Amino acid sequence: MNSLQDILKDIQERRFSPVYFLMGAESYFIDRIEKELYHSVVSEEERAFNQSILYGKDTTVDQILDAAKRFPMMAECQLVIVREAQELSRVIDQLESYVSNPQPSTVLVVCYKYKSIDKRKKLYKALQHHAVLFESKQLYENQVPDWIQRWVKNKKRTINLKASHLLVECLGTHLSAIEQSLEKLLLLVDHDHEITENHIEEHIGFSKDFNNFELRKALGSGNVAHAQRICHYFSLHPRQHPIIVTLSTLHLFFMQLLQYHGLENHNPNHVSRLLGIRPFVVKEYQVAAKRYPMKSISFILDKIRIADMKCKGLGVGSISEKAVLRQLINDIGG
Repeated sequence: MNSLQDILKDIQERRFSPVYFLMGAESYFIDRIEKELYHSVVSEEERAFNQSILYGKDTTVDQILDAAKRFPMMAECQLVIVREAQELSRVIDQLESYVSNPQPSTVLVVCYKYKSIDKRKKLYKALQHHAVLFESKQLYENQVPDWIQRWVKNKKRTINLKASHLLVECLGTHLSAIEQSLEKLLLLVDHDHEITENHIEEHIGFSKDFNNFELRKALGSGNVAHAQRICHYFSLHPRQHPIIVTLSTLHLFFMQLLQYHGLENHNPNHVSRLLGIRPFVVKEYQVAAKRYPMKSISFILDKIRIADMKCKGLGVGSISEKAVLRQLINDIGG
């Protein structure tokens, strides 16, 4: 399996493979490789006769093979891109004979998003030996802030860790949406300035003071009044702060706090590594652990489960999400 960095480096140095098979759950990395190939394989002047873009919904394997077997016209090579190739999942194995003996003057790019092919089939084995095979995996939430740091650094800019975490809090693990926000920030923030949470609040529209991280911090320190203020802010901006995400964040926090109690070594670096949190966040867990012993955490986790059921309308009548969250905060802080 080829790595993203190796693939991009080879493309930049014009070392092309006759076949690229890009598959997996994270579409962002697939799109990035396709974009690099689109701009690198054939020049803009050559595209009219030497570039074909096909879509899985509207094409067949035979049509893909016909396009791939053509010879380039007054150019060194031709580019054939198949987007939405996952729509051909039932017949995609028919590419195996071509992959085993591809047309040397064609660069065939198959974008097979959101899933992977069966690794027991002949096609997979042929791709391993005769093509660039890339599996695009989704990043875990705790990996995305580091990805943001690297992305910004590659642009020769800086962003602080709190701002990185705030973007993840607001946009989740959707890398394309995060990239769009970062590109906007690069344009709006002076080149000599570090991107901060204040910039995100000003230009992206997410509050640095009223978000799930601040709610977790307020509850961890016992500041129930501020937690209720955050709850009220969430009720005014429900689309940006869906309660399901808030409950998931609180559940993860108290599960990690339970793990923290079970650790013999509370050295910050050790805690950071085992719980999958940033070192600067460990202090919050140290404070929260003094307030919430293991027995009370079990009670809180049960209350979060009940709140989740209420939001889904299970076992209760009509009740607002704001009321559910207010009650949960009182139960936790009480």
